[in-house]
Amino acid sequence: MMRSSWLVACALTAAAAASTLTQNPPPNYDEAQVPAYTLPDPLVMSGGERVRDAATWTKRRRAEIIDLYRTEVYGRSPAKPAALRFTADSIDRLALGGRAVRKQVTMTVTSASDAPAMHLLIYVPTGTRAPVPVFIALSFSGNQAVAADPGISLGEQWSRDQATGEMVKRRAAESTRGAGASQWQLERILQHGYALATMYYGDVEPDFPAGLSHGIRPLFFKPGQTEPSRDEWAAIAAWAWGLSRMMDYVEGDRDLDARRAAVMGHSRLGKAALWAGAQDTRFSIVISNESGEGGAAISRRLYGERTRDLNTRFPHWFDANYKKYNDRESEMPFDSHLLLSLVAPRALYVASAEEDRWSDPRGEFLGAMHTRPVYELLGKKGIDSDVMPGLHQPVGAQVRYHIRAGRHDVTAYDWEQYLAFADTVWLRRQ
Repeated sequence: MMRSSWLVACALTAAAAASTLTQNPPPNYDEAQVPAYTLPDPLVMSGGERVRDAATWTKRRRAEIIDLYRTEVYGRSPAKPAALRFTADSIDRLALGGRAVRKQVTMTVTSASDAPAMHLLIYVPTGTRAPVPVFIALSFSGNQAVAADPGISLGEQWSRDQATGEMVKRRAAESTRGAGASQWQLERILQHGYALATMYYGDVEPDFPAGLSHGIRPLFFKPGQTEPSRDEWAAIAAWAWGLSRMMDYVEGDRDLDARRAAVMGHSRLGKAALWAGAQDTRFSIVISNESGEGGAAISRRLYGERTRDLNTRFPHWFDANYKKYNDRESEMPFDSHLLLSLVAPRALYVASAEEDRWSDPRGEFLGAMHTRPVYELLGKKGIDSDVMPGLHQPVGAQVRYHIRAGRHDVTAYDWEQYLAFADTVWLRRQ
């Protein structure tokens, strides 16, 4: 049986992680050992002023929190580049037996001949009035893994060479077609009347520390610069930036409805989806699937994965300033509920898995629940209870949460909830 795409992604960094694994203390999985903590108030400005109206939140407090995350966590990203280009490589209007239009598009962000090319895969349902709503997401294992569709071009993937241990870029094998199909549920998305736009995250930046030199970030260095500064974007911010560039494409495709676009991500790409959705208000729905520490989970709980784990095992994910919070989570002037609050008043969905203790399911629930004051200030209803729900019992309105049985993955159950949530948000179905 083929490994799922999230396992493939984890394998890319396994060797690097092994050298640091013993440096970190064992994770806490005992709720009784979670320390008492106080969360920063999302409705109190850094100077102590209380936020009492939507205008103050929108114009001042929200901007303050975004700047805090840009400085201390993910790093600052450049604006949309003037040289951004989309080139249609192929359009098949009878894909999947006539059930979809399949588009394959190459995206470039500079005019340089050696600039990285990013490859979008878009499926639009047939028999549906255009423009249609769209889910936008990055993939771990390349476009060909999304569906067992022979028409998908086999792109290049990064993998570890077994002989040398080095990361190398190779053309994807034919056998990888549809390897991650269970995580995408393409047929269900299309049956719902929604489109899917995806892209391999390694096209934006490869997921290993030395991947910087192969990704897009050096294209934006100043003359003579060789490394990002302490508050400049790291890999998660680069992936988030790629999601916004995908949104730029959606705005120019008349088959797709940019007013009804969801950004979705799993695991580390769930962190990227949250950061993309926090900054880019064009996304009307933001979905975090098991994003854990550095994403939806409350860091101060010191449960499962910790800040030090992130910064030692994956030093390329966050900016240099974030590393000063190793073992100092209580000193953070932020926590996940502030990040999640940046989505307000738009729709937010956070999901967990029972066996994924590393991502701290309760911490993810609490991160979502503690956005309630902001959503209420803006006239929306979030999660109205601090009692974590049982398995397969989604809760919340404009902010929604579920925990399901099983492991760290994206499943048919997860997609059923996201599609039903989208129906409520986009089609006003109650």
